[in-house]
Amino acid sequence: MPGRETMTSRERVLKALNHQIPDRVPIDLGGFQTGIHKRAYAELLDFLGIQPVRCHSLGRSRPEQSKLSHGLEDEITILDPVQQLAKPCEELLKRFRVDIRYICANSPEDFKGEIEQNTRDGKLWHDYTDEFGVVWSMPFDPTQDGPNEQQLYMDISYHPLANATISDLDDYPFPNGGDPTRFTGVREQALQMRKETPYAISTGTGGVIYETCWYMRGLERWYMDMIENPAFCEALLDQILKFWMDYYIGFMAEVGDIIDVVMMSDDLAGQSGPLFSPDFYRKIVKPRQKKLVQHIKSLTSAKIWYHTCGSCFEYIPDLIDNGINILNPVQIGLVNMEPKKLKETFGNKIVFWGGAIDAQHILPFAKPSEVREHVRRNLDAFKPGGGYVFNNVHNIQVGVPPENIVALFDAAYDFGFYD
Repeated sequence: MPGRETMTSRERVLKALNHQIPDRVPIDLGGFQTGIHKRAYAELLDFLGIQPVRCHSLGRSRPEQSKLSHGLEDEITILDPVQQLAKPCEELLKRFRVDIRYICANSPEDFKGEIEQNTRDGKLWHDYTDEFGVVWSMPFDPTQDGPNEQQLYMDISYHPLANATISDLDDYPFPNGGDPTRFTGVREQALQMRKETPYAISTGTGGVIYETCWYMRGLERWYMDMIENPAFCEALLDQILKFWMDYYIGFMAEVGDIIDVVMMSDDLAGQSGPLFSPDFYRKIVKPRQKKLVQHIKSLTSAKIWYHTCGSCFEYIPDLIDNGINILNPVQIGLVNMEPKKLKETFGNKIVFWGGAIDAQHILPFAKPSEVREHVRRNLDAFKPGGGYVFNNVHNIQVGVPPENIVALFDAAYDFGFYD
């Protein structure tokens, strides 16, 4: 089948993003919402007989020891400590014919960013304090042996603005999005990637305006604020917007002429629809999101990719109006999220990036042959006319059999050609 390919990875991705027909559907794996949990990754490497090698850290990455089932100690690079995502090695990306590679900004030089071990209530905790002062924590279970003693993800254990007033925001030490040390060496990395590889290049995720607010405030308190104290919401949203406006000025100055995709993320929907009032979104949140999207578009010609989980059908026209070009993760299996309906309604206005398979009910539990059949059917719906990039619905989680992951990506390749 390699002989059937007539385009480079970048040519293929750009065709798809411009709603044109490439030789085959582009494939993605390895981003902050298109990735794989470290345990699922370790099992997959073991299944395929791939020895992971030390990768250069990107952004929030850090190397961490992981013991595979064959008993060898191998280093797995952690892309995101909160989600416990692995940074896939190049051998695996090539095995799955992945067409996208990622370039990320750094943390600023004065940001510690290390995971600390602390004991609370008789338990050992791993605590990570992000730049906004939010503390993310993950316990260890002493009743388990080996890698299972560590829990799956980090959850928020401290909201720094839980009891804040509007006046408190003036004195809060918000991080500087434009700190030039974030971008040291990033242009050189991007240029090397562009000159030496055939892949499309995307940024890591950013532009997280709304979610950062509730991370800092606490979800329950923030939901109450939306009704009782909307002025506080607007003041905090403006602080976070300023961070991202400054961030993208610096980041795009370094890579805006090199990259193909800018990734943004802000969850707006849940399993059955919007997470909060669409009226609040359209009056308060959307204008700030639109301002950021248009700001980024003034700095680069790259396509703008937006991640929101859930049944987001109602918000797709708003995202298109904001200037969004690409929607992820396309959580099929929910109300109004059927592939055929999405493609027929919005397929000429927005690119779908994801939606490969129902990741809640099918991918973890089906047989490999059933995984292939689901992928084939979803590709039949999404791929006509271009405008589609293949990826699982969000990150591949613990418990997904490695043979199903292989079936997922092999089917993407086998059924993804346009002839």
